[in-house]
Amino acid sequence: MDNDSMMALSEKLNDQFDKLVNECMVSGAIDLSLYQEYDVKRGLRDSTGKGVLTGLTEISDVNGYNIVEGVKEPADGRLYYQGYDVRKLVGSDISKRFAFEETTYLLLFGELPTEQQLKVFIDIIDSLQELSAQFVRDVIMKAPSANLMNGLQKSVLTLYSYDANPDDTSVPNVLRQSLQLIAKLPLIAVYNYYAYRHFNYFDALVIKPPVSGLSTAENVLQMLRPNGKYTELEARVLDAAFVLHAEHGGGNNSTFTNHVVTSSGTDTYSAVAASIASLKGPRHGGANLKANQMFKDLCENVHDLEDEDEIRTYLQKILRKEAFDKTGLIYGMGHAVYTLSDPRELILKRFAEMLSKEKGMEKEYKLHTVVEKISAELIMGRNHVMKPVCANVDFYSGFVYTMLGIPEELFTPLFAISRISGWSAHRLEELVNKGKIIRPAYKYVGTHKSKV
Repeated sequence: MDNDSMMALSEKLNDQFDKLVNECMVSGAIDLSLYQEYDVKRGLRDSTGKGVLTGLTEISDVNGYNIVEGVKEPADGRLYYQGYDVRKLVGSDISKRFAFEETTYLLLFGELPTEQQLKVFIDIIDSLQELSAQFVRDVIMKAPSANLMNGLQKSVLTLYSYDANPDDTSVPNVLRQSLQLIAKLPLIAVYNYYAYRHFNYFDALVIKPPVSGLSTAENVLQMLRPNGKYTELEARVLDAAFVLHAEHGGGNNSTFTNHVVTSSGTDTYSAVAASIASLKGPRHGGANLKANQMFKDLCENVHDLEDEDEIRTYLQKILRKEAFDKTGLIYGMGHAVYTLSDPRELILKRFAEMLSKEKGMEKEYKLHTVVEKISAELIMGRNHVMKPVCANVDFYSGFVYTMLGIPEELFTPLFAISRISGWSAHRLEELVNKGKIIRPAYKYVGTHKSKV
């Protein structure tokens, strides 16, 4: 077949495909009034936006309201891990010891470890970090993904083949698998980034192993940086970010996904890969990347970054779907539960300010605070919302990662490195309580057709 014939065939196929797409869009559209008629909780939320109660957990408590005489009133957000206020886990003193490993222990076992228990736990994690050269070569280095979250999924799923007992869902075996994933995911993320850069941008391929005795935050920084150097503040800030992202209740999308998949009786690697797939989405774990990109677009389109009126005009264009990605969303603003404030955002904002001074990026930090203030005012005024709108943790996390020199491709994988602790705790909780398979109902609203 000559080139002209090939082009004609391609055009014909494209035309047919476009028709199929249109048919799919028409046939898949459901009358929106039916959702009200059948009282469907779209997104598993009621008409006020509150999540439908689908389970019980002791792992964490997410609260954005006070109940006063039976009425919900907006309040500063509170987040508890196994009953402990996350603000106390992170601490306000930058000299506090690294807290992510301690937090992981708390999430898994229900109580803060003693000094001896923490030492043993860290030794166990250290011993499980290694990835074999065969795994790195055959899994990570072959066909690296442009999106590193897909690389994480592939790597986690392939670990199934390296497990002598992968399908055993007993608590002891799942705990073993969970500890291995907690230990290995930082290496998997960083090595996938190395492979991506090497094969797509011809960067030198140098893979650095973790250093025994260092915290997760320290090892991520030393593995990423050619000279392996980092400041005490940098490591403490990244450690705080890991703690704040480690867990957020059973109802967030990726953790609920873990509960759903775990309830089917599947293996640990499949359950975690499913959670990673959920976290990849820009409406969940990818929101900090979108927020970072939004700020870049703002800086390119606002001539005077100290002019609040010009910033306000740009943000109004975003809300009108005229700027940035045309979705009408100001990323990093608003939350399903928190009203007056997101406690994670308040903590990370404080660390962002500290880091901005060390990095000489005070102007960038100030810009974030101005955008945060104006965005809340605009969203509340435009949408006539019944609850206050606050910034969430994604608003500052991308800025923090940027100041740490972490590439954007690793923003969401860093979230996964943190949240694997929470996912593991929830998977174990689901297994311990031997719940039923999660199976919500969907109402059929189509028509039965006679056979032609």
